[in-house]
Amino acid sequence: MSSEDRRREGARQGEHRGGSNDRAFGERKGGSYSRAEGEQRGGTYNRAEGRHNGGAYRRGDDGHGGGSFNRGGRGPVKEGAPRGEGDRPAGRTALPGHGGVRPRAERATRREIPGGRKPAGPSARDAALRALQDVVRGDAYASQALDRRLEEARLREDDRRLAAGMFYAAVENRLYIEYQLDRFLDQRPEPVVNDILHIAAAQLLFMDRVPDHAAVDEAVKQVRAARREGFTGLVNGVLRNLIRARDGDGLALPDPGEDPVGWLSVRHSLARSAARRLIDAYGLEQAGAIAAWTPQRRRETVRPNRLRMDGAQFEAWLDGQKLNWRRGAVEDAYVIEDGGNLAATEGYRKGLFSIQGESAMLAALAVEARPGMQILDACAAPGGKTCLMAERMGTSGRVYAWDVHPHRVELIRAAARRLGLENVRPVERDARKSADGLALSMDAVLVDAPCSGLGVIADKPDIKYRQTEESLAALPRVQEEILDACAGAVKPGGLLVYATCTILPEENEGQVRAFLARHPEFEPDDGCGWLPEALRPNWSEGRVQILPNRDGLEGFFIARMRRKGV
Repeated sequence: MSSEDRRREGARQGEHRGGSNDRAFGERKGGSYSRAEGEQRGGTYNRAEGRHNGGAYRRGDDGHGGGSFNRGGRGPVKEGAPRGEGDRPAGRTALPGHGGVRPRAERATRREIPGGRKPAGPSARDAALRALQDVVRGDAYASQALDRRLEEARLREDDRRLAAGMFYAAVENRLYIEYQLDRFLDQRPEPVVNDILHIAAAQLLFMDRVPDHAAVDEAVKQVRAARREGFTGLVNGVLRNLIRARDGDGLALPDPGEDPVGWLSVRHSLARSAARRLIDAYGLEQAGAIAAWTPQRRRETVRPNRLRMDGAQFEAWLDGQKLNWRRGAVEDAYVIEDGGNLAATEGYRKGLFSIQGESAMLAALAVEARPGMQILDACAAPGGKTCLMAERMGTSGRVYAWDVHPHRVELIRAAARRLGLENVRPVERDARKSADGLALSMDAVLVDAPCSGLGVIADKPDIKYRQTEESLAALPRVQEEILDACAGAVKPGGLLVYATCTILPEENEGQVRAFLARHPEFEPDDGCGWLPEALRPNWSEGRVQILPNRDGLEGFFIARMRRKGV
């Protein structure tokens, strides 16, 4: 079972998750988000695609993968103080309409332990705790951290689901939990004790049918096991106060009227810097809807390898696997609900299909690859979009796929080999540097740039509070450098496609406008035949912004620009 599948599985059966579409294998590039090759969506970034790259999310295809640049730089997370920018929200008032207590209907994330059995012993909690520590202090990706710790613990399946539920409830609601715990702490305890409190609070606030006494008692045992005996009284007292607040009127939020940024940050566990930008771009109501959006059901999106089977054959294969599928909004996309670990199937290993989010597919389809073309995918790892373009070209032409990291170049190579694509040329290269040797030679260039990843936070919950003012401010410059360097490879009449998995105007529309102002040799290209009919009303001036809450797909931005001269 892949890490993303674990996450999805846990989300259904014992965890609070919030996902959308993102892959499992994602690797971190240093500051941006890039999907994974695993093309498993288990998360939402499309699962497959999304891999966290450091601080910026670069959506990907199969996992949105990779960029050739280390994305932008996730901001450091202080131990025990993950509140985005470190400032404690002020002006706390009761959650409007609830007396400060989240009703069960809204506590959508309080999950039940399968079968009504007694909670698992400390081993499940220990696995969740260690995975949480890996994320908040080791800067690990959530799905990878959980996968590693579950493998180490060798838990039974029901205990694995319980551990996943605890872990994701703690990760997805980290700032909310911190806000509530702070009310009962004069100062935050040392990191291991703080993390134990988070795991326990996640159970108390977001997991139904985990008895309160079990959550408290096991937290105290974990404190003792960590040789922090002196903190047992504090942990016991804080958690019991939290229970009383939960059952009374003590759970509160910042006043959205007086402090809208603080409200959005705490309510949806978004770093204040990200919350501020979302509100500036969309207003408080829509920003809240974006932050809250998750798919109704666990799902993965796959696409057939057209070199090995056509649509009818693929549908027959899906039926033979007894999978619950429907056609997606995007050409060749099939949405599978509760399909388990698709990446472990024989069909996946044989290259019959790829796991890739629909928005990531659209970024590749916007290139409109045809047989014989010469294409550069400048930020290509783990290779999902590269492979989709190569498949569209049959066995002809070339797709040059760049990434700055050797191990990520190997991901591209592995993906092409699995799918039987001989027209892919993976290259270790920094996309910020001029395309020497390729000047004016490419029919099309795709720049799926490192970005803040705020379009895919449903799939990658840890990215919500990773972003800092510094990392968000640095990303537009990185995107600009990549665009300027790669534009020189586009031949006269050729196409430049710019894409991100974020929804911030300064990384999207603003970036495109600035590029066109610097490069009068390019102009917007209005061709939108590759875009599904439902999204065409949002197409304007050669670009489209996909919003998850409005469009039901991963948040993505795609723009087409054509070099003049033919």
